[in-house]
Formats: sequence, C-alpha cells, structure tokens
Amino acid sequence: MAEVRVAEHAGACYGVERALELAWGAVDSSDDDICTLGPLIHNPRVVSSLDAMGAHVVDRVEDAAGRTLILRTHGVTPDEERRARELCPKVIDATCPFVKRVHVEVERLTRDGYEVVIVGEAGHPEVVATLGHAPSAHIISNALEVPYARLGNRVGVVVQTTQKREILDAVVEAIRAQGVEPIVKDTICTATRERQDETAQLAEAVDAMVVLGGHNSSNTTRLTEICAARCERTFHVESPAELSAEWFEGCDVVGVTAGASTPEDQIAALVAVLEQL
Repeated sequence: MAEVRVAEHAGACYGVERALELAWGAVDSSDDDICTLGPLIHNPRVVSSLDAMGAHVVDRVEDAAGRTLILRTHGVTPDEERRARELCPKVIDATCPFVKRVHVEVERLTRDGYEVVIVGEAGHPEVVATLGHAPSAHIISNALEVPYARLGNRVGVVVQTTQKREILDAVVEAIRAQGVEPIVKDTICTATRERQDETAQLAEAVDAMVVLGGHNSSNTTRLTEICAARCERTFHVESPAELSAEWFEGCDVVGVTAGASTPEDQIAALVAVLEQL
C-alpha cells in the first residue's frame, strides 16, 4: 500500500465555505424550496446534495420569481442582481469576496479611463459576471491573443481569481512588448495561490497525483494542469468511485490535492479509498 500525502492547503476555500453556510442556513430557515442562480459552486456532488435539500439551480432570475434566490459564488452581472432584487422577496449574495474585489477594480479602472483587460476564460461564470461591470473590457485567455485585442496606450489588467499566475505574467509581458506599460491588479485569490504553489511542490515529490474536484471547476482544472506538468501519472476525479488500483501500480507515494470547491469530507473519503487500494 502506497503512502498517501495530502497537500496542506487543499479543498474548500473561505468563499466556498461561506457560500455553503449561507445556503444551508437559507434551507433551514425556509419552509419552501429556494433557488440558486446557476450552480452555487462548481462541484456537482455538492450541487446535487443542495438540490435534495431544497435548493434548486435556475438559469434565469425569472425562474426564481417569488422565491428566495442565492447568487452564486462566481458572481452575477449588475443587471442580473437588479432583476433578482425586483422579482425575488429575498436575495442572498453568496458571491466570493475575492470575486467582488475584481468587480471593484474593473469599475475603478473604467472610471479612470483605462481600457480594461480581463485575463480569464471567456464564458466562465466569473468572467461573465466581471464583464457585466465593465462591458467594453477585453477578455484575453493567453498571451497569443494580445495582438488581436488592438489595445490603446492606457491599459488596466485584472485576472480571473482562479487563473494560473504564469498566464497572467505572460499576458502582461505581451502587452509590454507592444510598448504599453499596463496597470496590473493581481486579483488571483490567496487560496488559489496557496493551492497552486503547494500542489506544484507535492507533484514533484510523488509517484502519482490525484486531483479531486468538479470537472467543470476552473481552479481544479488549473491544479490538474500544474500536476500533469510535473507528474506523469496525474488523475482528476470527482469522486472516489472513479479511482482504479491499476493507476497506482508500482507507486510508493501518492499525492492528493483538491479544488477550492471540494469539501473536507470528500477529501477524507478519497484518502480512505486510496489507502485501501
């Protein structure tokens, strides 16, 4: 049986824990079903559990009219929040504080006359919400896209909270290569930095890595990429049921990390299965 090492900082971050506490409290205090605008967090197992408790996902504010509505951790656009407060008797804002910081920064940069660049994934809920606070901003996912943005001379940069630092640095350098010195607001959250740094160190010291978290989770995907670059045997799973003993044949040490939307009990369950393989 291989030794199992778990990254010191792994699993649910403050923003996720806060959102879950708000959701559980709302369910406990309501006699009726409630809604979340989009999945509360990117963890299908948790979202399924919330649904069973009476907190159902809706895609549009209008689908929650007349009911309590929770705004997801990834944030919503100002228009969505306005409509929510018009149509729903109670609105609970579970937006991660680090995401709110990004909204504040893009609004400030816009007011100060800067052309805003959001370094992140187009279509990701967090980026969509941020774009709502700066509709004319450019979304750039990597340095190769910078020349196509046709940026001016006053540029302000923010970054999706779960993005890799290497991508942010590369985009900033590509902007500088065009003769522009941007104002950079490093809005990668502390939890993301800790998890990425520790995951990189652990992946270099083990024979195999298991990354636990939703396949739809951006920060978990980033952790998987970091591991795969350092450890050939890297596996991204959503639950212990996906594990296979064959993956770990000949391994002396197996590392475990988990995305910021993964509760501690899910990590413990995974470790327990790994130790029995």
